[in-house]
Amino acid sequence: MRFDGRKALRVRMDHKQAVNLMGSDGTWRRSCVLLDVSQSGAKIEVEGTLDVLQAKEFFLLLSSTGLAYRRCELVWIDGTMAGVHFITADGKKKPASAKAAAAPNSTPSK
Repeated sequence: MRFDGRKALRVRMDHKQAVNLMGSDGTWRRSCVLLDVSQSGAKIEVEGTLDVLQAKEFFLLLSSTGLAYRRCELVWIDGTMAGVHFITADGKKKPASAKAAAAPNSTPSK
């Protein structure tokens, strides 16, 4: 179902789904509730202080053991609510050396 003018298909949680945010270096952790989620991001309600969310990147831990997670970045904050965008490996630009290695050799062989 699409709502709030979003491009990606979002799923609202009918029941409170407890998740955690964790700093990419593991130095902080915050409890939160997952309100809705899509392939590209999520809306969460954060418990406690929001100052740690100013980090460039952090993890959304979807399981209590931390085995299911998404790397994300903050998009917006409104009170205790926050929107995050999931960072994917294919969404990042490849380094120049990786692009050169992937390109076919343009020198003709003799």
